Amino acid sequence: MAKRVILITGASSGMGYAATQLFAKHGWEVYAGARRVEKIPTSLRIHPLRLDVTDADSRLQYVKDALGDGLRVDVLLNNAGYGEFGPIEEVSLDKVHKQLETNLVGASELTKLVLPQMRQQGTGRIINNSSIGGDVYSPLGGWYYVTKRGLNVWSDVLDTEIRQFGLRSVIIEPGGTQSSWLDIAMDNAIHNLKPDSPYTPLAEGTQKLLSGMLKTTEASAEDLAKVFYRAATERHPKRRYYFGFTDRMLARFARNHPGVFHEGMSLIVSRLTRNK
Repeated sequence: MAKRVILITGASSGMGYAATQLFAKHGWEVYAGARRVEKIPTSLRIHPLRLDVTDADSRLQYVKDALGDGLRVDVLLNNAGYGEFGPIEEVSLDKVHKQLETNLVGASELTKLVLPQMRQQGTGRIINNSSIGGDVYSPLGGWYYVTKRGLNVWSDVLDTEIRQFGLRSVIIEPGGTQSSWLDIAMDNAIHNLKPDSPYTPLAEGTQKLLSGMLKTTEASAEDLAKVFYRAATERHPKRRYYFGFTDRMLARFARNHPGVFHEGMSLIVSRLTRNK
């Protein structure tokens, strides 16, 4: 059997780290990319490579190094991402660009680099790690949610374009996970507040809100790695993958009842910020 090959971005922590270990355990050759190469897990089948998804030269070198071994590319897992939280009024333009480049543009540009090889093979899969934040939202995450909603649409459009070549593009929508994502996102929110910001009470309330929402599921990084593996190996992949029922239903509710979701979110936030 031919070696199966996967490229994984954001492989130095969280879901990317767990996915790197899982795919290697199942015999895949894993080209694991991250800025902090020293934090990528080690194994005979894991090939750690430096990758900054926001840098064009880094993206090109990463793919060149992976393809340089003369192997096929079965899967690209676009996993790298983070949450640049903060009030839309106060998040600086350079932070906006960084969020877009990391969560959306970087994935698109990497995909462009592997599609010719996949098309030549007549098989291949692009797996995009999005979020239920592609359907739901909360205050302070405006630009993060834009990137995840955009990634969902981008993947759907790409899928319609590449199916003719035997290729697929699919979305994973994790909900609450046991990771440092929320802490990082809220740290960013605090750092993005201007001195004496009128949004300070909102930041405090939103942290409570998200802490409660993300506890509705307690998926581990290893749990999500298994979802990635299923998306990579199922003969007929789905358009969307979720870890659990709660994530699926929350995303579906927000899609099908956008007005109700919006009013409910506004009411919750009003209560959280009252008397602050």
